Amino acid sequence: MKNVLITGGSRGIGAQLVRDFAGAGYAVYFLYKSNTEAANALSKETGAYGIQCDVSKKEDVEKAFGVLKSKFCRIDILVNNAGISDIKPFSDISDDDWHTMMGVTLDGAFYCTKFALGDMLREKWGRIINISSMWGQVGASCEVHYSAAKAGLIGMTKALAKELGPSGITVNCVAPGFIESDMNKSLSPEVVQEILGEIPLERTGKCHDVSAAVLFLASDGGAYITGQVLGVNGGMVIN
Repeated sequence: MKNVLITGGSRGIGAQLVRDFAGAGYAVYFLYKSNTEAANALSKETGAYGIQCDVSKKEDVEKAFGVLKSKFCRIDILVNNAGISDIKPFSDISDDDWHTMMGVTLDGAFYCTKFALGDMLREKWGRIINISSMWGQVGASCEVHYSAAKAGLIGMTKALAKELGPSGITVNCVAPGFIESDMNKSLSPEVVQEILGEIPLERTGKCHDVSAAVLFLASDGGAYITGQVLGVNGGMVIN
């Protein structure tokens, strides 16, 4: 049985990943920052093991991996999903806004990958899947820091794929489009309708759409795929 670690696993896309990996027979562990109630409910529902952790802090990530080691758990598959949303004009982005965005999205992926990689290198097998965004590919007005962080994940994916390929480790990226999740609940119906008009499939995405792509990349079917950005966006971005 393969062990999978999902960051940002207590809600939205992360929670769906936990459900679907558990349903597919994986041993699932997930990190969450603060929503203990949701994390406990998800653990009860799926049998997955949740660990409270702020992925932007190296010491928190180190402690979380210490818990995993105490359970004799090596990480075979890492899904760097943790992220935050923050919509505002560039002129309103504060230093704290910028560093928080980069901390959760990029530092979190950096730290978790660092701590997970030892097991993968020893086993000569591993899957690292980073959750970026279509806005990391094309940029979004009033989301400069978000777009920059998500673009950073794409660059990290491509570089790591080249470096880790000879060790039997694949590194890929999933770039969701507009997904019905907690992150987008604050958008007005008018904005949602405007976005729908730009999607060729004429519907918003579901968390399961993203999860299905991640599970494929983690499976034997994705064994010869590395360094790629898989868009799950209904055709909103076509490269």
